[in-house]
Amino acid sequence: MTTVLIADDQPLQRFGFRMLLESQDDMTVVGEAANGAEAARMTAELGPDVVLMDVRMPGLDGIEATRRIVASGGRTRVLILTTFDLDEYAYAGLRAGASGFLVKDAQPEELLSGVRAVATGDAVVAPSLTRRLLDAYVHHLPAPTEADDSPDPRLAALTDRESEILRVMGQGWTNTEIAQRLHLAESTVKTHVGRILAKTGSRDRVQAVILAYDTKLVKPS
Repeated sequence: MTTVLIADDQPLQRFGFRMLLESQDDMTVVGEAANGAEAARMTAELGPDVVLMDVRMPGLDGIEATRRIVASGGRTRVLILTTFDLDEYAYAGLRAGASGFLVKDAQPEELLSGVRAVATGDAVVAPSLTRRLLDAYVHHLPAPTEADDSPDPRLAALTDRESEILRVMGQGWTNTEIAQRLHLAESTVKTHVGRILAKTGSRDRVQAVILAYDTKLVKPS
């Protein structure tokens, strides 16, 4: 059973999410928070598998709440909900440690799939947001220096194949796309991704993508 905490300042929105999530046999809502401070406090108390986190809330916003939840070191993962005109907040969520991003007008099945993916340690980013998020992210990276030419130790343990897969992950490819384009079984891709996360110390797929950009393994197009 996947436990979910809903954090949104709009009661009607929380009600809709609760109805959808609790219509599933494998999900249950353990609480609702109306702002970021409540979300952080309730996460510490309840330890949900996933926090469904709105970005704009009164007082402590969803980005800072995400940062606090991730910094606590618990197992809870955060799935941020954003809108097309809030890409800058979604970018900030990358740095805060969110495990996924979905737009608020996503189809119900997309939201449910996103919660399940995040709960199992995967990461999810709405396809319509992926490239825009990555483009926004690279604009915030520091300018390269001569020191950047030296290999990053976080990549040293990766095999050539793992480096290749991390590179295309950073380009927004899904496991299915990686399998098709590199002529691999999808189960093999999943194994490689798991090893990449373990070797680089990445919390999830989103954090591995950040690493790919930080280390210049992937360069903006």
